[in-house]
Amino acid sequence: MSVFPHRLLIQAVGPLHEAVAPERNAGTDRLLALVLTFVAGAVNAGALVAVGQYTSHMSGIVSAVADNLALGAWMLVAGGIGALLAFTLGAAASAWLINWGRRHRVGEQYALPLLLEAALLAGFGLAGLALPAGGAFAALAVPLLCFIMGLQNATITKVSGARMRTTHVTGIVTDIGIELGKLAYWNRDPLWPGPAVRADRPKLRLLTALLAMFFLGGVVGALGFALAGYATTLPLALLLALFGGAPAVARALARTGVSRRA
Repeated sequence: MSVFPHRLLIQAVGPLHEAVAPERNAGTDRLLALVLTFVAGAVNAGALVAVGQYTSHMSGIVSAVADNLALGAWMLVAGGIGALLAFTLGAAASAWLINWGRRHRVGEQYALPLLLEAALLAGFGLAGLALPAGGAFAALAVPLLCFIMGLQNATITKVSGARMRTTHVTGIVTDIGIELGKLAYWNRDPLWPGPAVRADRPKLRLLTALLAMFFLGGVVGALGFALAGYATTLPLALLLALFGGAPAVARALARTGVSRRA
């Protein structure tokens, strides 16, 4: 490999590697959050087309469990509890992988959950292409997708220090409303001894971008599943794998660079 393509590869992999590196900053957190929010929107909307249920909306799932319990629909109650447990286990798996990577000094602890999510999402898509559609597949697909959503939501929560979520749109919209309320407040009393009310404009821009990415992902996921079916998951899995695999690629490029200079 010549020096020029090698440098191009390093420049291409660099931002992806920084997005999952142990050392964080606002820019890397924002990039990863936007990508994961897009994926969450696509998977959530695509799941409705594919299996007839949203898989990141835990408020709705818990409410549905309560409704079905009151109606005596025990199979639906069991399915809802299974989805809730799967989401919880996905979040737990993310925390376990991140802490394992940190404890063993892997140096890419945030990449591990992304690689697992990519593998599971690709497996879901390939299974959907290979297996006949039906109730049995949907019964397995829903908890799997809930696990994936819990996995990635916990990942960005850990990465950002609980400042951002990717599937919790209710929280995003609530925070947008809070910042808009601050923005509209008129600090007209010059005798007020307390601090003036000021909106956090960078936070408002980030929250608006996250909401837009979830919506865009939803449009892409719904159209993709309607037109291409389960194959829609494969580009999403590849996107996650690019981020998750960036540290390994960066190390390989560094080794080849060292051997070339030697």
